[in-house]
Amino acid sequence: MFRRTSKAESQPVALDPKGPGAKGRPTPTRKESEAARRERARAGMDKKAAQKLLRQRRNESNAQVRAGMRAGDERYLPARDQGPVKRFVRDFVDARVSIAEFLLPLLIVIMAFQYSGNAALVRFSATLWATTLVVVALDTAWMLLRIKRALRAEFPDESLKGTTFYTLMRVLQLRWLRTPKPRVRIGGAPR
Repeated sequence: MFRRTSKAESQPVALDPKGPGAKGRPTPTRKESEAARRERARAGMDKKAAQKLLRQRRNESNAQVRAGMRAGDERYLPARDQGPVKRFVRDFVDARVSIAEFLLPLLIVIMAFQYSGNAALVRFSATLWATTLVVVALDTAWMLLRIKRALRAEFPDESLKGTTFYTLMRVLQLRWLRTPKPRVRIGGAPR
């Protein structure tokens, strides 16, 4: 089992240098490959200039993508925002004023009242907080009900997976911070 083989049995097998997968030439030495790399670099530009050019092209590309996203161009939107269903949801949400849009500024006011030290303001802020939560929940539920009905009527054969969460995230954002920017005016109809 673990014994040595005889010399007669261990004949080296001749490999065909031009067999399948062979490159047909010897592997270059390290010295040759480094010289070839230096020659290619000398023919082009130096490393700093190449990096500067690459950075400039990347910045221009990023600016173009950001401008396309703000404009709502389908080519530049992330996958979560692409498609006619998501466009309809964005337009539907942007066409009306939602109370949830004002949730963040209202929470800041409530926090200021909470830390004011005035007992009357603290009680008022607690009542305002509870009222705000109830009103936002009711308003958002009403919007979700309406948008689901509109989506089923507009896109009967499309998959509506993920539209509820997408609607909620769009509703909770301040209008001027939404990306892509709203295409419809308040009170307008979704396109």
